[in-house]
Amino acid sequence: MSSASRSSGLTRRQWLHAMGRRGGGAGVYAAMSFLGLAEASPAKPEFLLGPAPKGATVLVIGAGVAGLVSALELQRAGYQVQLLEYNDRPGGRSWTLRGGDRYTELGGATQHCQFDKGHYLNPGPWRLPFHHHGVLSYCKQLGVPLEPFIQVNHNAYVHSTRSFGGQPQRWRKVQADFQGDVAELLAKVVQQRKLDEPLSDEDRERLLGALRNTGALDNEMRYRGGWQASKRRGTEPAQDDGLHMVKNHEAPRSLHEMLDPEFWARMNESRDFEYQTPLFQPVGGMDAIPKALAKAVGPKIRYRARVTEISQDERGVTARYEDLNHPGQMHTASAQWCVCTLPLSILSQLEIRVGEALRNAIQAVPYFAATKVGLQFKRRFWEEDEAIYGGISLTDLPIMQIGYPNYGFHGKKGVLLGAYTFGTNAYEFAAMSPEQRIKQTLRLGAQIHPQYPAEFENGMAVAWHRSPFTLGCFGWWTEETRERHYPAMLKMDGRIVLAGEHASLLTAWQEGAVLSARHAITQLHTKAVGA
Repeated sequence: MSSASRSSGLTRRQWLHAMGRRGGGAGVYAAMSFLGLAEASPAKPEFLLGPAPKGATVLVIGAGVAGLVSALELQRAGYQVQLLEYNDRPGGRSWTLRGGDRYTELGGATQHCQFDKGHYLNPGPWRLPFHHHGVLSYCKQLGVPLEPFIQVNHNAYVHSTRSFGGQPQRWRKVQADFQGDVAELLAKVVQQRKLDEPLSDEDRERLLGALRNTGALDNEMRYRGGWQASKRRGTEPAQDDGLHMVKNHEAPRSLHEMLDPEFWARMNESRDFEYQTPLFQPVGGMDAIPKALAKAVGPKIRYRARVTEISQDERGVTARYEDLNHPGQMHTASAQWCVCTLPLSILSQLEIRVGEALRNAIQAVPYFAATKVGLQFKRRFWEEDEAIYGGISLTDLPIMQIGYPNYGFHGKKGVLLGAYTFGTNAYEFAAMSPEQRIKQTLRLGAQIHPQYPAEFENGMAVAWHRSPFTLGCFGWWTEETRERHYPAMLKMDGRIVLAGEHASLLTAWQEGAVLSARHAITQLHTKAVGA
């Protein structure tokens, strides 16, 4: 724990809660990185189980990424596998909405996606960090083509209703001015020899040179604009032929203007390890990954199967489920072993025969709130009018961010991620109808892009707490619940083992599902061979 946390009397759990209230999920991820909970995945591409016992059978519940990876690797080892999946598609939260799709949320509201062909929205995961070696290895194995996901676009906007008169600012200008102002302050300290630790004359001159370069300072070590600052801040197009010398340098913003903590804190989110470049996305939509996994697994998945009960004895495991294609018809599926990948928000409502420790762990983890709203526009005005190609604009408005498509550049139309909300903002959006969410997203987003009203065509809005197959976005662990219940979550209980992003340190990421699945089936295999 940092000295600041100790002196304030905050526990790490309280600190994470405070980060969640102020910065949403991204703020918490940053805090988790600080606590050592976010790190490069240790997944190895050569993962392989030993040979399965002859005739060994496994029931996998849930055909999301964790369930599909479990089934694929178990089959490769020789297990006979069957899967039960609530939806009529594989992937769970690794999901893509396209034109023609229908989605009905809790409460009965049904949306009909009207996106044009080639356009889509990923309501769940939408990016793959370079250090998520497990999920990237399956992309490579199964031939899922990837393309760059642009996290930071220096020409996108950073927006605060309290700063700069509420006008959106280009990322590059804000970054350059903040670095320049801070470099000037530090240069003054160095020149006055007021650093706590003494510097040699040579080191002092080297540090001053580094600050001059980093902050685009002038010869007097001042950040005052001019050519050097403009190289960082960029300039808007000159109103001439572009071939003649025109002095077109805006004056930098003052340090006072730059010190709104909410303003620069949002920018720094993209420096976190999870968002460092390069990042990737599957070509055509995130569901390319579960579709490839499902194809590799083969015809072993029973879709539209709503599991209602899971029991076990010394011989095996039985799941009772409803065939949603024929409501009211109940069936059972049995196997010697079971990998259950249902979200804890769903599993906690089912009858499941496990020990007290695991049952308490299942009940202990709530699910984080998030909402995504996709908006299709008649033209790509963000490219044509503002030269924004991919990336993300950040705002303190309830929509929180605007994601620009990283594909189809210079196309006629496009689908923006108009809102990606967390926490309280997400609950407020979930309380609205889908139509109201879209309307609110348009109203708020027009403060950044005034073209919204004239260019909007249609939209889709997914509030994860209204999703019938997850009842939330991802498992929300605290330091206290991790310490108390996480070991039980990871341990096999009789013939049942859990897997999914909730049973990992990389919650909310597909990589967490991969790591969890491999850990779960390794335990299962060890026990099966021993039996």
